[in-house]
Order: sequence, then C-alpha cells, then structure tokens
Amino acid sequence: MTHFKKRIIVAMSGGVDSSVTAWLLKEQGHDVHGLFMKNWEEDDTESYCAAEQDLADVESVCNQLSIPLHVVNFSVEYWDNVFEHFLASYRQGHTPNPDILCNKEIKFKVFWQHAKQLGAELMATGHYCQREQQDKEFLLAKGHDDNKDQSYFLYTLTQEQLAHSIFPIGHLTKPDVRALANKIGLANHAKKDSVGICFIGKRKFREFLERYIQNEPGPIETPAGQVIGQHDGLMYYTIGQRAGLKIGGRKDANADPWYVLDKQLARKTLIVGQGHNHPYLLTKKLVCNDVHWISSQLTTYPKACHAKTRYRQKEAACHIAQIDNNTYAVEFQEPQWAVTPGQSIVFYQQTICLGGGIIQHVIR
Repeated sequence: MTHFKKRIIVAMSGGVDSSVTAWLLKEQGHDVHGLFMKNWEEDDTESYCAAEQDLADVESVCNQLSIPLHVVNFSVEYWDNVFEHFLASYRQGHTPNPDILCNKEIKFKVFWQHAKQLGAELMATGHYCQREQQDKEFLLAKGHDDNKDQSYFLYTLTQEQLAHSIFPIGHLTKPDVRALANKIGLANHAKKDSVGICFIGKRKFREFLERYIQNEPGPIETPAGQVIGQHDGLMYYTIGQRAGLKIGGRKDANADPWYVLDKQLARKTLIVGQGHNHPYLLTKKLVCNDVHWISSQLTTYPKACHAKTRYRQKEAACHIAQIDNNTYAVEFQEPQWAVTPGQSIVFYQQTICLGGGIIQHVIR
C-alpha cells in the first residue's frame, strides 16, 4: 500500500503544464487532488468561451491519473478583485496586466483558502518557475526554460504564499513537458497554450472593452501638435503600438512606420511619431508604485539590480531609489523601449526574482 506523503491540490486548467504537474506529484506518492476554477460567467454563451472544453480536458486527465477532481466558481472574486481593477486601469489610460493580479488575488489567495478546506498541505501550479529557501525565507527563482520562465507574473507572491506553493515543472523545459505528456499518454499533450485575458480567454479585444468602458474618440497628434487623424478611444492603444493607427502613407511624411508615443488622457489625445527608435519611445527613468518585495532582505537603497518592464524582454541593469514607503524611482543604464504605464516592472538579481511594482509614469 502506497504511503501518501502530503495532500497536494493542483490548480488544473486543462493544459499540458498542470496535467504533467499532477502526474509528477502522483508518481512521487502524494495524495493528489485536482481543482478546476471557473472564474468568468459574463458571456458563457459565446463561442470563444473555452471553459467547458477546458473542464472536459481536466476531467479526462484526472480520470486517467485516478485522482479526485473538485470544481469551484470564483467568478465573484475575480470580478471584484481582478476585473474591476483591470477596467479602472484602462480608464486611467494605462495598459494593465491582468495575469499578475489574477495570480495575486485568485490563484494564490482564494484558491489556497479553498484548497485548505479540502485538507491540502500544499498547492501546486504548472508555472515555469522555482522555489528556493535561504535561511528561513523562501525565494522565487526563474524557471529552467528561459523561453517560458513565468517569474515575471509571480512577483507579488508573499512569504506565506511561497511557503505552501510548489512548482513541479519549474526545472523542465516546455518541450520536456510535452514529450513527457506524450510518453505517458495524456490526451492533451499537444494542446496549444492558452492565450488572451486571464480566465476570460482570447476575443476581439476592442469589442470586449466597449462593453465596459465608453469609448471617447479624439485627435491623433504629432509631438509638435500637428493633428493628423482621429482615434477611436485611448483605451484601444498602448505605448509602442504600430498596427491599427490608420495614418500611413502621408504626403508630408517619410515612409517610416508610425508608433504610439503617448496618451494624454486630459486632452483625449493620442501622440504618435515615426520610427521604432523615436526619442519618445526610449526612456532611462521611470516611477513605480504598489511595489512588493518577496524577501525582507532588500532594505538598502539605492539598490543595483536588473529589471524588465514587459514579459518578453531581457533584464537590463538599473538602480532603484526609494521615494516614499511604496514608491520608487528606477534608472536604467541604457534606454528602455516603450515603457508603458500600468504594466509591471519586475526586479531580478541573477536568477532570483526580487519583486516588482506598477509603472506609473516615465521621466523623459
């Protein structure tokens, strides 16, 4: 008779990563349970709502692995603690990252509260990151797969959350995980990775936002103040955006592509300019707030480390200076491209994720 080591609840999404996570833990002899979260109900009748298919995939995997499956609905918590903040950020003219707030408020908060009610000692997710321990503190380290590392999305984790969270595939690469899923015969071994808004999925973003935020058209201007077009609403654009501006081929301009440089909310004005390396798109300084440090050891400033201002980016050397309790100025050694208010800046020391915050504005 197998001696179960620990009861571990796995956050199962229907994807290959969480499925392999559950298999690995079962192989280690743990008492593994799957937990599927339904967090969005607003438009379940629409064709792109994939929750039903995801649940079917989870049921299939749990049956194959002979582990119990629990299904829970966190739609109210998601709406109140994630989606309302997502909309508020767009109304400010910012571009938020809902995945980060989703991890903070849902996956590692209400999920864990529910898992504890099911007798869990630990919770596990299919994130590509690793947990390390130094003295009495837990550290969040990058995943082994540089191309899939997800520590950027987990910088809000607290010591208490890390203490009961494990990441069983963090030492593997994505091809390793798919190959393993194929080898053990998981039906979803070739399933594509999920895309789109956390728990809401892929959809026509402009139409989706229009349901919740009134669009206010306004002028498109150059930095010199020349009006060269009309935009449909600032919420549809983000810093560095190139597609969808509808201002190409002007007789009074060269052939360089146009980019969004700035959004001036008070004037409802979109500022655009030509060239990927337009001076407005390059900045060495920014201010961030709502900063969270994973370890309490980070206490002296200015602090030299590395940071990135978007997920698909290499970390760049920077210095952090504290302005007040929760606001920091960050100066990079080299200019960074298209730094965007509302996005997160995440700090690293080699492979360790130190924490991060929300970008408020750039200093040109």
